[in-house]
Formats: sequence, C-alpha cells, structure tokens
Amino acid sequence: MSPGLLFAEHALLPRGWAQDVLLAWDAQGQLTQVQTGATAPAGVARAGGPVLPGLPNLHSHAFQRAFAGLTEYRSVQGGQNDSFWSWRTLMYRFAGCLTPEQLEAIATWLYLEMLEAGYTSVCEFHYVHHQSDGQPYADAATLSRCLLRAAQRVGLGLTLLPVLYQTGGFGGQAPHAGQRRFLNPTEALLRLLQDLGPEAAAQGARLGLAPHSLRAVPPDSLREAVAGLTALDPLSPIHIHIAEQTQEVDDCLLWTGQRPVQWLLDHAPVDRRWCLVHATHMNEDEYRRAAACGAVAGLCPSTEANLGDGLFDLPLWAQAGGAWGLGSDSHACVNAAEELMLLEYGQRLQRRQRNVLAQADQPHVATAMTLQAVAGGAQASARPVAGLAAGQRADWVVLDPQHLALAGLSPQDMLSAHVFGSHRSSAVREVVSGGVTRVQQGRHALHEPAAQAFVQARSALLAAV
Repeated sequence: MSPGLLFAEHALLPRGWAQDVLLAWDAQGQLTQVQTGATAPAGVARAGGPVLPGLPNLHSHAFQRAFAGLTEYRSVQGGQNDSFWSWRTLMYRFAGCLTPEQLEAIATWLYLEMLEAGYTSVCEFHYVHHQSDGQPYADAATLSRCLLRAAQRVGLGLTLLPVLYQTGGFGGQAPHAGQRRFLNPTEALLRLLQDLGPEAAAQGARLGLAPHSLRAVPPDSLREAVAGLTALDPLSPIHIHIAEQTQEVDDCLLWTGQRPVQWLLDHAPVDRRWCLVHATHMNEDEYRRAAACGAVAGLCPSTEANLGDGLFDLPLWAQAGGAWGLGSDSHACVNAAEELMLLEYGQRLQRRQRNVLAQADQPHVATAMTLQAVAGGAQASARPVAGLAAGQRADWVVLDPQHLALAGLSPQDMLSAHVFGSHRSSAVREVVSGGVTRVQQGRHALHEPAAQAFVQARSALLAAV
C-alpha cells in the first residue's frame, strides 16, 4: 500500500458538505490530512464526482446471502402465519449443510457486493462455528478464518464478532439439533478470540464478541463473557440481538418479569461498546435509558421488513440522543443507499409524514442520514471509520455525476437522487477502502470469478439441503 493524495471538488465531511477538499493518506491506509478550500496540487488525481464517506455495515450473517430470495413462500400449514420463527427453521437447514469452502466463497462474493454497493467495512456476527454434526473442527477457528480471508481478499474492512450461543430459549432451555453448530462454552469462545488475535491484527481487522441474544445466553454466561472480553481488550465491541420480535418480549417477561432491553440494562454494563441489534420493540423508558448508556442501535431495515419484525421508532431514539447505524443482516438487500431509503420510508409510513429523519442543521434527509449512519457504524465497528477526517481510515465512495439521475445537480442533490431517485448502486462510480481503489466504474476487479464461485457454492448447498 502506498501513501496518496486526492483532490475532490465536493466531499461530505463529518460536519457537512465542503468544497475543494484535499485528502492525504499514509501507507497504512489512514487519512493524515483533510484540507478544505485547497488548491489542487499539480499532478494530483481528481475525484470523478462527489466524494462520500464509506458506510460501515454493522450487522451481517454472511452465509445467509446464499438463500436470499429462497424463503419467500408459505412454509406453515393449518392457517398459521409465516413469521421470523418459521423463517428461522428454514435458515437452520442451510446452516446445517454449510462447508468451510462454501462459506468462504459466499462471504467473498457478499463482501465484494458490499463494496460495489457503497459499504467499506462490515461487522460480521458469526455464529456457525462447528462441523455439521456439532463437533468442533480440529482448528476451532476454521470458519472464522474463512471470513477473515474473504474480507482480506476483496479489501473490505472487518470487525469479526464470534457469537456466544448456549441455550435454545429463556430459562436455559436445551438447544435443538438445528443449533448444534453454534454452541460453545464461554471459555472456548474467549479462547477463540485469543487465537484469532494475531491474524486479525495483521490485516487490520477488529475482534469483538456477540452474545447472540438473551434467549441463547444465560445470565451467568453473559456476565462471564463480558468480563472475559474486557480482560482481553477493554475497548472490544459487544453486539447482541435484542427485542427483535414481540414473542421474544413476551417470553422474556414470562421468564424474568422484565422486558429484554430493561433486563439487559439492569444486569449488564451496557455502554458505548454495545450495539443493540434491532431493538425493535422497546417502550419509551427503554428508548430513553438505552440511549443514555451510549449504546448504538443496529438497524437493518430490509431484513426487518423481510422478516416482519416491525419498525424502530427512530425519532424517539433521536430525541433521547441515541446513536444508530445500518446493517444488511440476512442480505435480502445488499445496498447501502437502499437501506437508507428503506429506513426513511418506514418512518414515513409509521408517522404519515415526509422527511422524518432530516435535522435542523442538515435539512437534506440523505445527507443527515449518511452522516449519522457513518458515525454510529464506526462506533459499533470499533474501527477508525467515522468519515473523512484525519486519523480515520481512507474509506470513501465517489458518485457518478454523469448518471442520468444525478446529472446537472448539486452535490447534495446528487446524494439525494442516489438514495431516493436512482437504482442506487448504479450511481456508485468508485469505492476506496484503506486508501486502495477497490471498485472502478462500479465493478470490483474480482467480480466475475467471485460471482462464479458463489453460484457454484450456492448450487452445492441447495443440493445438500
């Protein structure tokens, strides 16, 4: 990797749009200077369009990309409704057949797709650990290393979050056969993190921990895992699925007398290290208390819509000062701009209003949302990916000013058109991650071989299901 310079006539910085911006980065892929009102030095490359900060994707289950679109049929009988829980049964079938080679091919294609769609880093919530019979691989980190290699190969920044999973439901219910590949004692997962440390550090990846959910991690294990992680690295991120479904809320109330977020806030040291994934079903007190802790809300609009989860009350969260970021989760959609659009549209439908997520200092919705999603995603990633500023990673997206939806517009309106008026990914011209150009003219250099390997892996997986 080499140091570099780029001159952009227009760039979206953490405080808003700026003109004549000179970006400088070092050989480690970190921005060393972001100068506004600059004069372009002779011979320095010029950005081909408006420059946006790369968006962190804060929630991903990579293997689920292989069955996106394949669960869109009614799978229950007798007049019952399909739901998250019936979808989960189908998901377990795919998870049970997955091989390491298939996981690496699927993740490589997915991470490449993310780059082409405007994401420059991902938080991988990784819970398939073992062989199909539930026995550990000889190398317990086999599947984790598949994900590290996939991210390194395509150039996507990575926060790897091995998942702690121990029970099949609240109150220590026994796990069932579909969950056997996920299960680990607490000490085994902490040992996995230790083993992965050197390899992750060598490629600039970050490690953290993901207690899967309150229904899958008993209270004592949650306490031990958080303490153990803190002893290893007191700044490591902690992500947890919580309050995604109303049944989860009802089951938690039955078990503890408290709602999930209420219980977590009362029994765990929730702070800025934590990402509360989904947190869809909270009451006003939970919104207020969770935001006050500094935790990030991990919102996944396309997956939450696909699974019928419900809608997060983002204006209420914002009123409480809460941070948030975006994830593509099950990857029914892999498109940074489309997640932004769906998030705003969900709030409009909920409130029967327009431009809900605009701010007083950023009245353009797309600009306001992009800046908030980058800041929250960076916090959840625990990596320096908080936008175009010195000390942050040199991660950015260049829009195509010649795209029909964008042509002739101001940079701010180009971003609005990219999110709300184009085919979204089609307006992405170039993507840079860690100071290296990964996508040119909308395509990654590995697009064709990665796509072929993905199709082969998916076909083999479907044959085995």
